[in-house]
Amino acid sequence: MGQDQTRHTTLRIGILASHHGTTLQAILDACEAGTLTAQVVTVISNNSQSGAAQRAQRHAVPFVHLSGHTHPEPEALDEAICDTLVQHDADIVVLAGYMKKLGPRTLKQFEGRILNTHPALLPKFGGQGMYGPRVHEAVLAAGESTTGVSIHVVDAGYDTGPIIAQCELPVHADDTVESLAERVQTRERAFLVETLQTLSNAAPCGEEIRHRIRNIKIKQKN
Repeated sequence: MGQDQTRHTTLRIGILASHHGTTLQAILDACEAGTLTAQVVTVISNNSQSGAAQRAQRHAVPFVHLSGHTHPEPEALDEAICDTLVQHDADIVVLAGYMKKLGPRTLKQFEGRILNTHPALLPKFGGQGMYGPRVHEAVLAAGESTTGVSIHVVDAGYDTGPIIAQCELPVHADDTVESLAERVQTRERAFLVETLQTLSNAAPCGEEIRHRIRNIKIKQKN
């Protein structure tokens, strides 16, 4: 059945991840605990030896390694990623520490249904090259008293898609990059699960989820 005709009541999530897979693990744990009414239907990684690959396999989630090694041509890689997500009837796609840009075919097929988390309050401290410790270094260097987590729709740019959810966190006077990163990452995983659960409350899923994402606005103050 094609993606446009799919209608079901359990949110079906496709995950793209590159490294350790801690965000993936948070989603898997929440699904299994019943705090997230959803199912991870496939995990795609550009790293066959990633922690995300191992976590998917431990939880019996279909895993696919798709990268420049498996598909040297960018167009072919884009097609393979898109086709895998469609074949597994993913309602939404979550970039869980995925360090590659998506191609135009995947962006078009899942327009408005691809989500990414960012460890700061966008539009501050976003853009190309702003990820991981670099973000927290910039927050501390700017003397910010508040940081947080943003969840946004993915488009062709870097951190430029519509923001659907944000939560604030304090920056402490004695924070280091490491302590700030730990606080933000812990909240980032939980906040993503909370946001996904809000989306899962819309039934049926399928194509209708795009409209739910478009209309959701979550803002949590410090």
